[in-house]
Amino acid sequence: MKKRYKALLAALLTGALAAGCLAGCGKMDGTAGGKMKKVTLNEVAHSIFYAPQYAAIELGYFEEEGIDLTLVNGAGADKVMTALISGDAQIGFMGSEASIYVSQEGADDPAVNFAQLTQRAGNFLVGRTAQPDFKWEDLKGKKVLGGRAGGMPQMVFEYILKKHGIDPKTDLTIDQSISFGLTAAAFTSGDADYTVEFEPFATTLEMENCGTVVASLGRDSGYVPYTAYCAKKSYMEKNPQLIQKFTNAIQKGLDYVNSHSAWEIAKTIQPQFKDTPVEKIAAIIDRYKSQDTWKEDTIFEKDSFELLENILEESGELKKRVPYEDLVRTDFSINAAKK
Repeated sequence: MKKRYKALLAALLTGALAAGCLAGCGKMDGTAGGKMKKVTLNEVAHSIFYAPQYAAIELGYFEEEGIDLTLVNGAGADKVMTALISGDAQIGFMGSEASIYVSQEGADDPAVNFAQLTQRAGNFLVGRTAQPDFKWEDLKGKKVLGGRAGGMPQMVFEYILKKHGIDPKTDLTIDQSISFGLTAAAFTSGDADYTVEFEPFATTLEMENCGTVVASLGRDSGYVPYTAYCAKKSYMEKNPQLIQKFTNAIQKGLDYVNSHSAWEIAKTIQPQFKDTPVEKIAAIIDRYKSQDTWKEDTIFEKDSFELLENILEESGELKKRVPYEDLVRTDFSINAAKK
């Protein structure tokens, strides 16, 4: 993990001059009025877990704010951060642990979080059969397909295990060798007892009678700042109006999902998931709504940031705590919530 983010820091230093020139030329300047502003948003994954973002896209909220948005699936926080550092994306959407990793390696132009979207973990523990009386202690001696070291899915999983007195290293076997998005297929054909899955994979396993959700990591971990939007500090300082408009659009997306039914939301975002039946999307959204996944506003609170650092610390991924004020700005979110 540390090597990966040292490499990202090197990319930041070598690309700083080019990125600075682009910003200086004003090609992405969000302060001028009139024309639509082009923005590339690189997301950590394309998942129904981020329904408010897709509602904002499909309902035209970004256009209302004067933003011509290009959405790119980065397929992993490290890849999203690389795109952000290199200037290929202006805004990154991922777990905020990535911004902490880069900051603690000494970045001069850190990725600053300005809007939080989810407040619960979005993954689920899937077993072979239904376990209505499941307890986390049932995992002792079992094999589980987990996530990569240092990523939020794995760290939250280990955080829950430790809360229940389970040692992730000695009390069970966690296979972290399988790439994100491929664990469900591996579970179907492999010998693991459980797998930790995002949607739509968890529901797909259930619908195909290949597994059953036995626990929600979101419920059992409590409120955690799972995913947030960030931009390089220099870009944010040069384009405050654009960041504000982007945050306004996301706030509108949150307002929509928090005031509409799972079925209505599913129909709205279905164009983002053309291969997924609307009934399945609705079932997934209902599962997420029932566990209070989405915030009512995008304000990234200090308590949440400190909880995140606690989780990083327990996982051995934090060398030194980073001040909240260094990596979080809330003024854009506060303004958006007022509107």
